[in-house]
Amino acid sequence: MKQEDGGAKAQAQGNLNSAPKAAIPPYMKAISGSLGGIVEASCLQPIDVIKTRLQLDRSGNYKGIAHCGTTIARTEGVRALWKGLTPFATHLTLKYALRMGSNAMFQSVFKDPKSGKISNQGRLLSGFGAGVLEALAIVTPFEVVKIRLQQQRGLSPELLKYKGPVHCARMIVKEEGILGLWAGAAPTVMRNGTNQAAMFTAKNAFDILLWSKHEGDGKVLLPWQSMISGFLAGTAGPICTGPFDVVKTRLMAQSREGGELKYKGMIHAIRTIYSEEGLRALWKGLLPRLMRIPPGQAIMWTVADQIIGLYERRHLKVAEL
Repeated sequence: MKQEDGGAKAQAQGNLNSAPKAAIPPYMKAISGSLGGIVEASCLQPIDVIKTRLQLDRSGNYKGIAHCGTTIARTEGVRALWKGLTPFATHLTLKYALRMGSNAMFQSVFKDPKSGKISNQGRLLSGFGAGVLEALAIVTPFEVVKIRLQQQRGLSPELLKYKGPVHCARMIVKEEGILGLWAGAAPTVMRNGTNQAAMFTAKNAFDILLWSKHEGDGKVLLPWQSMISGFLAGTAGPICTGPFDVVKTRLMAQSREGGELKYKGMIHAIRTIYSEEGLRALWKGLLPRLMRIPPGQAIMWTVADQIIGLYERRHLKVAEL
């Protein structure tokens, strides 16, 4: 009888382990991502401004990150380091909401219906799909406006072509048509798709490897643990997608004002930059990207993990009971 009871308990435990893990609804992922995006944008906007200025610098006006930052602050005022904050914060909030929510929906398609688990290939495809969707729906038009605002130099607002994000968007549509807001869409799709495929897969891998944390297990990472996982997950993308980011910035910054466009498209831009400025120019702004993206992911995931963890503790464990 004891052996039978032991066997029954073991079988029950096995059934429990093999049962599908409770899923966190996409809307909770979207909420956690949007709140994380607000915090990230407020902290890291100056680095993004410096990155954009370095990528647009063809004549060597800036000698590096520190020189660029001090030059902007000295000649345009400290507030210039937060140029484009409104579209940047808005686009980050919407982007992370869409990214986290759509990634959760894509993952539900690739999950094994019996075990609730998802393969690494499924994670990569889910991340890539989320990146493509955010690039087309949100990132490209917002970044076009942000970059046009950031490239303006000067202290007198009345001398600037674009007076603000809404005015900038209207001017672009008026002068270049509605598709002007989607300048640089192709490299943005490639950059964001590759970035998110790597980031979601790496974040999950680091959570498991470093902290034995599995999604839906009810365990909440400490903020510093989320920061480490998020930081490490955010390092690979900028190195792999540097050329796409430089090309995206160049395509978004150019306008038809004054004649023909210098860059005809993504491939033409890569060839032109390589022939005129050399191979290293395709990774211009890499260091400020590494200064911005990994810390940004660390901040975003710290906020997001706490919100998701709170939901897991309050709802998923109650559901299991």
